[in-house]
Amino acid sequence: MSSNMTPESKTAPVALITGAARRIGAAIADEFHQRGFRVLLHCRASRAEAEVRVASFNRKRPESAAVVCADLADAGGGETLARDALAQFQRLDVLVNNASGYYPTALGEVGAAQWEDLQGSNLRGHFFLSQALAAELRARGGAIVNFSDVHTSRPPRSYSAYAIAKAGVEALTRSLAIELAPRVRVNAIAPGAILWPENLADESAPGVAAARARILRSIPLGTTGTPRQVAALCHFLAVEASYLTGQIIRLDGGRHLGMR
Repeated sequence: MSSNMTPESKTAPVALITGAARRIGAAIADEFHQRGFRVLLHCRASRAEAEVRVASFNRKRPESAAVVCADLADAGGGETLARDALAQFQRLDVLVNNASGYYPTALGEVGAAQWEDLQGSNLRGHFFLSQALAAELRARGGAIVNFSDVHTSRPPRSYSAYAIAKAGVEALTRSLAIELAPRVRVNAIAPGAILWPENLADESAPGVAAARARILRSIPLGTTGTPRQVAALCHFLAVEASYLTGQIIRLDGGRHLGMR
């Protein structure tokens, strides 16, 4: 698969990025669009933000981007998204399973609704989306890039349901790499501290500066990563890493070596 196509080409490869309206997903959409892909930005509740980004892409290259909405936590959400995505450009070359639900679930207080939501948005939806798009990706000799989390190896307290779902993403990656070989490569990125979560977004709030400092001390490289670094790795895995499949790449500044 090659993305070396003229920007005007109606046969340019297509990438679907789930959770692409904001944060890391938006950076991935930017990266693929800049490199000649047509892009499909999936969102659940952030349609306005996704449409602003798509409008910007289409001003640069007409008919090079579109929004597709679905709730991957819902039963049937993955299949619905697959159908709607293929209807846009009638092809798909790269699937980036980035969308994720993330919030604490203290043990002893986890309800069925929370469990279903976190498993659905992080794992089940992406499995069924990948399954529904498998034939198209095989036909194109495409690639899947999943998103795990560095915390699968050392789960943080009160995030058990989330960590279990993300560990499932790593099993999903290895399983699909076998199931879809040799036509489709499947790898995953496990990011560390890239963007601060909402509870640490305001450095002036009580305790936030200290919490940030503790995290930075746990990272051997001493700094957070950037969404652009994640996006560049995602493109590399999808397009350039032709002999790489079934791998989980930790992009965490070495934090997994001694997380605390």
